[in-house]
Amino acid sequence: MIRVKNLTKLFGSTVAVDSISFGVEKGQIVGFLGPNGAGKTTTMRILTCYLPATSGTASVAGHDVMEESLEVRRHIGYLPENVPLYPEMRVEEYLDFRGRLKGLSRNRRHQAVGYVMDRTGATSVSRKLIGALSKGYRQRVGLADALLANPDVVILDEPTVGLDPIQTREARSLIKDLASEHTVLLSTHILSEVELICERVIVIANGRVVLADSLENLRHETLINLEVRGPGDRVEGTLRGIDDVAAVTPLSPTDGIVAFEVRTRDGRDIREAISERMARNGWTIRELTLKRRTLEDAFVEAALSR
Repeated sequence: MIRVKNLTKLFGSTVAVDSISFGVEKGQIVGFLGPNGAGKTTTMRILTCYLPATSGTASVAGHDVMEESLEVRRHIGYLPENVPLYPEMRVEEYLDFRGRLKGLSRNRRHQAVGYVMDRTGATSVSRKLIGALSKGYRQRVGLADALLANPDVVILDEPTVGLDPIQTREARSLIKDLASEHTVLLSTHILSEVELICERVIVIANGRVVLADSLENLRHETLINLEVRGPGDRVEGTLRGIDDVAAVTPLSPTDGIVAFEVRTRDGRDIREAISERMARNGWTIRELTLKRRTLEDAFVEAALSR
């Protein structure tokens, strides 16, 4: 549903997006993550035809964003982080106006406006001026606008900003339900939100894709922390020789104690094998603990890798 290949965007000599490639399949909810300034918003603006790319290609619902921008806009709903609304208009009036801009017939507009207000919880403020709404309700109006033309793809940039805990829970439930009818690209800094909603994540840093994987795969990764009294190079070599060890990362040694982070294959717990090897070599273990890798672990590791 979304295809991006070697997409690059330059602002003068500054590289905002650096030859990124990724895809999002129909019906998926994908978290689009990265540190501030990583290039997320620029990428989303290119996909929604707000900005032209410098080079590379991108398509939405089979339509090229460079060559068929009007068709792309017919298939996409976009909620930017700062929702551009008309404060002097009433909610229902604004959504009807937006429906006209999107080419909806009068009958279809009437049905669609009622449907999206109900679905986003904005019905109770339908006759209120947008300028008098709280930020949370303005966010709901923006989401209703994004859904108005029943687009194939919905791109959401920080959709729960400004919502209270109850509204946030309702918004998460709504976004999760969108997958039955829409493909969703979700950008947020709230990683717990991504874990609750998304199937896959794409992480970019310094304008490049540094991680693209399913949450299921990330959750299956296991990390074992080891502190042992022994020669660092020999301990590391021994760890690398144990079955099911995927990676060994040395940590800072202190007072003759060496430390390592061991990543295993297929989420396997190999602490007994590690303990046996350490004992066989006469190295005293100070710590041997297991933790399941979280999205935060994967995000920080990927973001700092570039």
